[in-house]
Amino acid sequence: MLIITEQQVREHLTMPEAVRLVRDSFLALRDGKALNQPRRRLMLPTGTVLHSMAGYYGKYLGTKVYATNAKAGQANFLFLLFDAETTAPLAIVEANWLGQIRTGAASGVATSVLAGKDPKSLAIIGSGFQARSQLDAILHACPTIEDVRVWSRHRDKRDNFAAAATLETGKLVVATESAEEAVRHADILVTATYAKDPVLESAWVPAHCHVNAMGSNNAQRRELPEDLIRRATLIAIDSKEQGRIESGDLILAGFHWDDPRLVELQDQIEKPAPGGLTIFKSNGLGVQDVAVAAYVYEKLYS
Repeated sequence: MLIITEQQVREHLTMPEAVRLVRDSFLALRDGKALNQPRRRLMLPTGTVLHSMAGYYGKYLGTKVYATNAKAGQANFLFLLFDAETTAPLAIVEANWLGQIRTGAASGVATSVLAGKDPKSLAIIGSGFQARSQLDAILHACPTIEDVRVWSRHRDKRDNFAAAATLETGKLVVATESAEEAVRHADILVTATYAKDPVLESAWVPAHCHVNAMGSNNAQRRELPEDLIRRATLIAIDSKEQGRIESGDLILAGFHWDDPRLVELQDQIEKPAPGGLTIFKSNGLGVQDVAVAAYVYEKLYS
């Protein structure tokens, strides 16, 4: 069994490839050619949590595992890749970047499907672990973006994020003084935070905006206010099964799962953009990890 390092993942998995692979994995789910198992959590009395999420895609299956504790800081992710036919273990993948880029890629897919024509303005709430891959994915999906604004609670972090992103992407990324200033004129909005309570007000969000809400995957946390959920023309989710367990943005809003506005993203990919205010509620799927991990494995060892 092989060890694939963070550096190897970074060298071989580009954002365009990740967006393509994640899109293909959604279509495979739609067509019954892939499987996803929702995240499972083993919770210890100490506050430590062991997380696992699994999937099957193409010739491969696998599981991502990681442990978290609020006092311990950032988690370390590992992905276990198996041959689906022989069941042979193929690789252990260091998966921090793997998970980060595929999470961004999912928002890139959703934005390409749900956003209005030729969006110009992007707002990002949050400047941490996930925010950068969200930016990269959306710039790939929407090359018409001209204006990027970012806000997070800590001035130094948002200023540093804006400066680094401007240098590396060639787009002017501006750190704003308030969340409202970032959101008010956005064509596309990303929430990428660890917030327990909503990070914006519905009145700030334009009627034509597409929102990628990806920070919360816990039933007790949400980034979006209830009235924004009510305003949405369409709400796409990566998995209804998983969403019932961990989509706090919908659960805490008292959302009804038979609401006709709710679709799985896989069923919307080849349809016209719906128009109006749209939301993609992203939780992250194990099948996406399988798709990108298998790609890196094949690039290195096939």
